[in-house]
Amino acid sequence: MKRMFLASSFVDVADKFIHFEGDLRGKSVAFIPTASKVEMVVFYVNAGKKALEQIGLAVDELDVSTASIDEMISKINNHDFIYVSGGNTFFLLQELKRTGADQIIIEAVHSGKLYIGESAGAIITAATIEYAGAMDSVEKAPDLESFDALNLVNFYTIPHYGNPPFQQTAQKIMDTYSSALNLLPISNNEAIVVNGNVVKIERNEAPG
Repeated sequence: MKRMFLASSFVDVADKFIHFEGDLRGKSVAFIPTASKVEMVVFYVNAGKKALEQIGLAVDELDVSTASIDEMISKINNHDFIYVSGGNTFFLLQELKRTGADQIIIEAVHSGKLYIGESAGAIITAATIEYAGAMDSVEKAPDLESFDALNLVNFYTIPHYGNPPFQQTAQKIMDTYSSALNLLPISNNEAIVVNGNVVKIERNEAPG
């Protein structure tokens, strides 16, 4: 059964993940920070790692842009969870396809491995990432030949909806694609949980 937890900002919804997964004792996660390698602002990578550690998980980093195929297979298959962090969605997809990590992840998720996607990591679960062009620069992925993505869900996540500095770009995506795509916008305080064929949005009240 397919199980997924898709967020804009994992640190803001980590408690929802605990509720979704239950007992985390002794469990580990393959943490993929690759999308952030071409970005200037990357604080969310360490924030995500720290949040995972604080809820009791052992975190094993896996940069798919430099790892060997054997390392990718071992880490993705042997850990309990896969976590794909945020950054540039187009660069992330480029590297997943170039290395074959995309197929390893797809097979693992279809086999029941729980997938955690944050921002770019949530966007790539859709059938295509073309719609994310207003939010991320495709120029950072010069070798990406196709926008076809992991195709793990039948919707298209719009992360950071209503949150700075993404209010305008997220709204532009909504305005442009809402009539053509099944868009699911989520704020930093929301997460999409997928349990088989059931899709729900979990929400924390915004601080203040």
